[in-house]
Amino acid sequence: MTTRVWWGTAGPGCKVTVANPTDAELVAASLAGDRAAFDTIVTRHSRHVYQLCYRFVGNHEDASDLTQDVFIRAFRALKTFKGQASLGTWLYRIAVNVSLNRVSANTPAAVPFDLRLHGTHPGVTSQEESASEALLRGERALRVRAAVAKLPKKQRATLILRVYHELPHEEIAGILGSSVGAVKANFFHALNNLKKLLS
Repeated sequence: MTTRVWWGTAGPGCKVTVANPTDAELVAASLAGDRAAFDTIVTRHSRHVYQLCYRFVGNHEDASDLTQDVFIRAFRALKTFKGQASLGTWLYRIAVNVSLNRVSANTPAAVPFDLRLHGTHPGVTSQEESASEALLRGERALRVRAAVAKLPKKQRATLILRVYHELPHEEIAGILGSSVGAVKANFFHALNNLKKLLS
């Protein structure tokens, strides 16, 4: 059982000294001046943020730059985090906005997308997929990347969050600041638009 020990409740010098602090504890400690607490937030969430950014820009250098930008913005805006959503969801929201601002519909190679349009559930590959199907999927990769990059921003973001990160509609709605119904509609339209672009 972990004992949570706080040194002070506010102001500079407030530190959280626990083996596995919650995100809420780390946010509070960061706001109170504990820089190490924010470093822990970065360590805990950077891989997921990086992966999301990479889905938008398609290369490691830009994804690393975007990830750094996300955490700089998060640090500056941490006082606006109200805890109504999880810290991860809040960071995803920043990452989506930063990434969408970086990419445009005129950059066909922007999104490294390997969408399983022939599967039963997005993001799930059948274990019985044949070598020829895998090859065809690989050959379509460039066309799919170009098609995804041409989608409207909300559709593109919804598709990436749903397919690659397998997030539920409710969480995607929180990230994008929209309703669950709008997320479902965006996902439906994104799939239909992709099929049209690829046909």
